[in-house]
Amino acid sequence: MNKEISANKKLAIFKGKEIRKIIHNDEWWFAIADIVEILTESVDVKQYIKKMRARDKELDSYWGTNCTPLGMIAKDGKKRKVNCANTETVFRILQSIPSPKAEPFKRWLAKVGYERIREIEDPELATKRTRALYKAQGYDYAWIEKRMRGIAIHEDLTTEWKNRGIKEQNNYAILTAEISKAAFGMTPSEYKKHKGLKRENLRDHMTDLELIFSMLGEASTTEIARNTNTQGFTENKRAACKGGVIAGDARKKLEIETGKKVSVKTNYLKESQKVKKLGKRDE
Repeated sequence: MNKEISANKKLAIFKGKEIRKIIHNDEWWFAIADIVEILTESVDVKQYIKKMRARDKELDSYWGTNCTPLGMIAKDGKKRKVNCANTETVFRILQSIPSPKAEPFKRWLAKVGYERIREIEDPELATKRTRALYKAQGYDYAWIEKRMRGIAIHEDLTTEWKNRGIKEQNNYAILTAEISKAAFGMTPSEYKKHKGLKRENLRDHMTDLELIFSMLGEASTTEIARNTNTQGFTENKRAACKGGVIAGDARKKLEIETGKKVSVKTNYLKESQKVKKLGKRDE
């Protein structure tokens, strides 16, 4: 189902100029005309795009598939259908714009592509990059290590599901939701609402304990699947429920002993930053 959100206040800024953007199918889409106008300074953007498509036959061949008309607020304040593209298609369009202003983007794309090739050859580089990104956002070492371990456990589980006949992407989401429901009493979408999140990654906002019980549920599911040789969606769904229950029972016991809920509404990073600020004030 297409999901579209009004974007009259959702603008990207480049070189002091606005690029309209909107959420569509759970990702950002950008107004193509805005991008072309900024990068080319063309007085007739429609004609420039027409000539660009005529010049780049490959881009033109899938233009209708990758470029979607979405409702956006125009300069006159009225809402109109505007051709938009997601990030991947925008990058492809940039490659077809022979403008000096597009060169920094092209160089950046080349650098990113080179880095990804290196990461394929040496996966440890990708792990180091992820750690560095979390550190730059302000996460501490202990949380980052738990998060990285959680990523590894989740990848191990999804690989196990793939080997056991789970092919459809939506089935992965259903199985993950089963684990979460049994472990925390909430599906991931319900959990995000609990924390007041929208498009943000749920686990990036979890506390240490929330990450630990997430890992326990998924690691338990993997172990059950391997030892009982589950095959197909139905059997793996039962295993997911069992794995989640193991984590859920452990969570409930801890909550009884401590008198505190594990599933909190707070964002780990924001709370840890508050604690640091308070500590500095007390010094």
